[in-house]
Order: sequence, then structure tokens, then C-alpha cells
Amino acid sequence: MKNQVQLITYVDRFGGSGVQALHRLLTTSLEGVFGGVHLLPFYTPIDGSDAGFDPDDHLTVDPRLGDWGNVLELSNSIDVMADLIVNHVSSRSPQFADVVARGSDSPWFPLFLTYQSVFPDGAREEEITAIYRPRPSLPWTPYTLGGTNHLMWTTFTPQQLDINVETEVGKAYLNSILDRFEQSGVSMIRLDAAGYAIKRPGTRCFMLPETYAFIQQLSDNAAARGIETLVEIHSHYQTQIDIANRVGRVYDFALPPLILHLLFTGDARPLVNWLEQSPRNCITVLDTHDGIGVLDVGADCDKPGLLAPEAIDQLVETIHQRSNDQSRLATGAAASNLDLYQVNCTYYAALGERDNEYLIARALQFFAPGVPQVYYTGLLAGGNDMGLLTKTGVGRDINRAYYRSADIDDALERPVVQQLIGLIRLRNEHPAFDGTFTLDLADNQLTLSWANSDARLTLTLDCLARRARITDHTGAELFVL
Repeated sequence: MKNQVQLITYVDRFGGSGVQALHRLLTTSLEGVFGGVHLLPFYTPIDGSDAGFDPDDHLTVDPRLGDWGNVLELSNSIDVMADLIVNHVSSRSPQFADVVARGSDSPWFPLFLTYQSVFPDGAREEEITAIYRPRPSLPWTPYTLGGTNHLMWTTFTPQQLDINVETEVGKAYLNSILDRFEQSGVSMIRLDAAGYAIKRPGTRCFMLPETYAFIQQLSDNAAARGIETLVEIHSHYQTQIDIANRVGRVYDFALPPLILHLLFTGDARPLVNWLEQSPRNCITVLDTHDGIGVLDVGADCDKPGLLAPEAIDQLVETIHQRSNDQSRLATGAAASNLDLYQVNCTYYAALGERDNEYLIARALQFFAPGVPQVYYTGLLAGGNDMGLLTKTGVGRDINRAYYRSADIDDALERPVVQQLIGLIRLRNEHPAFDGTFTLDLADNQLTLSWANSDARLTLTLDCLARRARITDHTGAELFVL
């Protein structure tokens, strides 16, 4: 992966309906802005029950978007990342349809994880309540397979059947996807929901020692094909540090709430505490296709978090206030939410659509250790899409707007977007970012610096006034925010 800003986007929601249209956009209006692009699920279909994360067929591109040849052509112009959906397969998949028809006689039966395979002697109440849940329902759904009733593991939704990744069929399934990626020029994968892949009785069934080993093996299999691995884990910050020692890259999901906390309160100490220990092989984000996570800065049992519980409560409440309660309508038990530990809101709206604070947040992201990734709505400083939320009733759609080419052209004329692209180009092109990172906090002045031989860049933030400037080694001001 290049040490340049990366784009993350849906293919069908950013300037057109297919891979070729996105390719044109990245080589015309946005030429040279991004070092790589993460294509959110583009498999068949893109409009299932979970916006593409429940593919019927992980090995085909949705025909409405193009084909693998188009992905290969795109990869010849820019590095391409794709999602390997590790934990589950759609209930509409041909593999599961065969299991429904034939039951245990189907060759695909070992691909799917049953309650019985994890709890052959049944589970006690304390074992069930100990299972780590990303969503409020129990992780099983009854299905009739070949005339016999089974409880199937469905960690996320009843339509997403968990894979038994420890069977030979499960391993072959994942390897077949890696092979397809290699043939199509995909140079990096994100392991989606990998933390839930291994289940054991009497445990949380999340991020077990066996899970780490599985992720390591899958990463090795990808590396053998020339593919880097990014692991997506929403969990206590120490988990990110642990997993970072075993794989190519991890997300820095603690950064978005900590920057919001700084801009809301003027208190930079939690952010400084994190940046002093955060993994250096991380992908930094402010926004993604999901909500703004708060779990990542919270406590876990007896392990303290990066923010105190009352600070997290105030953070969430301030997001609601600054977004004029739009985020409240899309978060928690509202709007058919699947993830209760995330606030659904665009990052721009979470800051009250205050341009200077938004640009400061991006500058902090770009100066933090790691490779920055910018979500397509964030690139365009997009507000909350209340129309789409009303239409679908899905909370996360507030941050998943559809932008036509004309919408993008209009957004690119806005001063806040032009300044953001200027910051992106600085992050991509300045040699200081290939050097050494240092930080300092004194008298409410936060300083983040990068130095590489004679090249030096410094971001200085007045935490109380919410004013920032970027200077070079001569002291010349490159940006005033």
C-alpha cells in the first residue's frame, strides 16, 4: 500500500453505476488525489439485506456494476482493495440453497456453522449470555435443512449464515475468493468481521487465541498471492494493538471519537495518550460506511478505556445536538439498527457542519501515524441524507448517500472540499510523511510533526480556540485552518 491517502466508496453511490464510471472519475476530476481505492462490496447482489455484505455469490461482480475485467482495468490505474467477507454467506447463496434442499447430504453442509457443532452437549445460560454480541439478538436462527430442523449461527442477521472456517470446505471457499482477487488485480483485502470467525463453548466467541491464529493463517495465504491484509475489528483498543503485531494493517477506530472529543471539549489529553501507543501499521479513518464507533474508546470488563463512560455519553449527546438530532433518529434502537455501539451520522454533520473544525479533524487524521483513508461522503463534506434514511428506514443509510456526477461536480466547487483536497495532496506528496513522527501538548497547544532529513511539517492546534496551522521547516504557513 502506498503511503498516500486512500478512498473508500461504494461503486454505485459515487458518480455512476459501475466500475468503469468510477474509473473515469478517479482519472479525471480526482486524478492524483488518491493512492488507492477500497471498493465496498461489489459482489452479487449489491442490494441485499446488508448493502452488499451478504453476497449470494462472492465470486461474481454484480452485473449492474460490470465484471472482473473492469476491476482488473481499474487496478492498472490505481491500487484496489476489496472486502473478503470472512464470517458469513447469504441465505440466498447457491451453497446454502443446496443445503436447504439436501441437508447433511449436501457437500456444502460443512461450510455452515450450526449450534450443535459448537455446543454438542447444549449450552448453559451463562455460556449463552457470555457470547459477545455486536447486535441485540441471539446469534442463531432456525432453519429446516433437508427436512431436519437446525439452529444455524447467524451472528449478524438471520440472512447471513456463519461460515465454519475450520472445515476443509470452509478453507477452500475462502481460498477460492483469494484466487479470484489475485487474478483480478486486487492488491489488498479487508477481512470483514473476522473477529467472530471462531467459536468455542465457554468463551465470548470473539477474538479468541484461535481467532488470532486463523487471521494469521488467512493473512499468510493472501501474502502468498501478493495481497496485503487489513483486519477490521471493533473492540477495546488493546485488541487493535495485539492484532497489529500479527497482520499487515489494522484500522485505527479510536481516532474518530478522540478527535471529536478534542474538538467538542478542547481536551487533547486522551488523543495524545492514544497517539503515543497507537499501532504504526494502521489505516486511519474518521468515517466509514458504518457509524462513528464509541466501543473502541470504551472500557472492556476490567480494562479501562481511552475515554471515561461519562465522557463517551457526553460525546454521543454532543453529536446528536450538533446534528440537530438527525443522528438520534438513526442511532441506537431507532431505524432498524444492527450495530448499537455506533452513532450513525456523517462526520461533517457530527461537527455541526463547521468547515474549520472539519478541516482540523482531517488535518489531525493526516498527521496521525498510519495511512489515511477517506470515505466518499467525507471527501465531499456531505451532510446527513435524511431522505434516504426516511425511504429505507435503515440507520446507516444516513451516511450512505447516492451522488450523481453532477452532485460531485457541485461539491468539488465548495471551498471546504477544495481545501480538503489540498490537504490530501500535501499528505500524498510531502516527503516529511516518510520520516519520524513526534507530538507534544503544552498549554493547550497540540503539536504534531513529521521530519525526514531536511523535510519537516508541523501541525499546531490551539485546542481551546479550535484554530490550526501547518508550517514547513522554514516556518512558512502552508495552511491556516
